[in-house]
Amino acid sequence: MNNFLNAHHNNFARYIWWTINYSRKERIILLKFIAFVTIFLVSYTLSISPVHAETISNFDSGAVVFEANCAGCHINGGNIVRRGKNLKSKALHKYKVDNEEAIANIVTNGKGLMSAYGDKLSQQEIADVSAYVLQQAAKNWQ
Repeated sequence: MNNFLNAHHNNFARYIWWTINYSRKERIILLKFIAFVTIFLVSYTLSISPVHAETISNFDSGAVVFEANCAGCHINGGNIVRRGKNLKSKALHKYKVDNEEAIANIVTNGKGLMSAYGDKLSQQEIADVSAYVLQQAAKNWQ
């Protein structure tokens, strides 16, 4: 019985607050304002287009792809699986993967212990991450 009274008391309190504090005309104006703001916010949210890869620079896109897919093994251009097979300039030259095409080929098809990402990443993402790796290697991953 006590819960029943509390539930009705809360509804009654809301009703009293709504009717005492505002006249009918003020309530209608307030409801119209709330409806307008809600419609505006919904339409604004729907009109915002998502960020496409084309709007992000290739370097930034490559960095995002690298962080999401490569950094687990190649953090800061290193290699936690095989120390010598890192992404530093010296190793890239030694293993003849010092251009975007060669890096893209390894990213796409994999090699040795490295998994292939050709079925996971788009051609643009592979090109972006390849360019990113070369740029970072040139800067010694600083």
